[in-house]
Amino acid sequence: MKPTHIEHIGIAVKSLEEGIKYYESVLGLKCYAIEEVREQKVKTAFFKIGQTKIELLEPTASDGSVGKFIAAKGEGIHHIAFSVEQLEEVLKEVEQKGARLIDKIPRKGAEGLHIAFLHPKSTMGVLTELCENKND
Repeated sequence: MKPTHIEHIGIAVKSLEEGIKYYESVLGLKCYAIEEVREQKVKTAFFKIGQTKIELLEPTASDGSVGKFIAAKGEGIHHIAFSVEQLEEVLKEVEQKGARLIDKIPRKGAEGLHIAFLHPKSTMGVLTELCENKND
């Protein structure tokens, strides 16, 4: 596996409205997209800094992964996402190397990306997302 770049950093927030206000008014960034990903029980907002994105994640249900994260740990960095090519093959490779997979097969994520998560118990405590943009 050779990640091409950090695709985004996911940050769990209680309120997209408050998060967007902070990133726009304090940091001077511009939110370029808001999207709901029903399957993941989140609403997302995106900002771009160079080639890297910041993804704010607001839970739409308390029983989703982001809702549970905020309940247990509060707001903050939720995950780091790396852009890869041939995601299905990468998943096989990282599993063979001992990484524990949350997603054994890619699923659809925000912005039309194909995504899969690696369990933080096998990634030194960091929830890791692998992303492939099939539209490149």
